[in-house]
Amino acid sequence: MTTAALPVDRVLYTVEAAAELLSLGRSTVYELMASGDLPFVKLGRARRIRRADIDLFAAQLQPQSV
Repeated sequence: MTTAALPVDRVLYTVEAAAELLSLGRSTVYELMASGDLPFVKLGRARRIRRADIDLFAAQLQPQSV
């Protein structure tokens, strides 16, 4: 995991960068992708997540009450 700031203007994110942006673990992001909850594109063997899909996923999260 890096401590460098992620550029805001990036269109496609690696799984690791998306995980950092969402404050989630890498394996959690892979699980969300496998379940279809977080759409991704596959370019060759690489999987990338569009910034718009990250933002949409985060916006659809429901707050939990204790």
